[in-house]
Amino acid sequence: MANNLLAGKKGVIFGALDEQSIAWKVAERCHEEGAKVVLTNAPVAMRFGKINELGEKIGAEIIPADATSMEDLDNLFTKSQEIMGGKLDFVLHSIGMSLNVRKGKEYTDLNHEWMLKTFDISAISFHKVMQTLYNMDAMNDWGSILALTYIAAQRVFPDYNEMAESKALLESFARSFGYHFGEKNKVRVNTISQSPTWTTAGSGVKGFKEFFDYADKMSPLGNADAAACADYCVSLFSDHTRMVTMQNLFHDGGFSNMGMSPAILDM
Repeated sequence: MANNLLAGKKGVIFGALDEQSIAWKVAERCHEEGAKVVLTNAPVAMRFGKINELGEKIGAEIIPADATSMEDLDNLFTKSQEIMGGKLDFVLHSIGMSLNVRKGKEYTDLNHEWMLKTFDISAISFHKVMQTLYNMDAMNDWGSILALTYIAAQRVFPDYNEMAESKALLESFARSFGYHFGEKNKVRVNTISQSPTWTTAGSGVKGFKEFFDYADKMSPLGNADAAACADYCVSLFSDHTRMVTMQNLFHDGGFSNMGMSPAILDM
């Protein structure tokens, strides 16, 4: 049910690829809640995703941008403000990719050049996004910036590979830049640590189905799906969470506070 929580707000959403993407669901919900949205993804992703369908559905402009390129980001946020007639109220960073995972490299035998690329795409891009927004003065006062993360930043999930370090770095950037953005113009910066979710990227991780089922049984509320995550993002973009910043917020059905569940022992 729409309640116009984001009426009049303007934002940029990174990472919508197809209907399974959390970013796709977030864009749909933001539109339903009255926001105007610009969609962006890497040029290579534009070729095999369905972002144009989403753009037509919600009336959103699409601006291709490589989030690791400062030039692309400058162009993205300049054009976004022109299209929407002013500064931004919210930004979602939903970006992650590991060449080592894609190519089946074990954690103890990583290609370190690929690791650096993973860090750049999955974490450093978040700092680049915020640095560009900050230096351009592109965010309205009391705006909201979010990035999606995962509990592997704090705990060991061996098959998640060097994406675990990427997420730890991502969360650190949110805290550090959250301070500077808060001091500058009350913009809050947070990360959402989401349950295992059936997305195109997530389902490509080795052993994902088995872990998805494990987490679902371990969590008192079960796994949070992409639609629920979109609702949570909307709440954090809204004015109802104006004093929440520099936090890593677990959206995982209680998984992060569990030690053991009888449901697991019964398996």
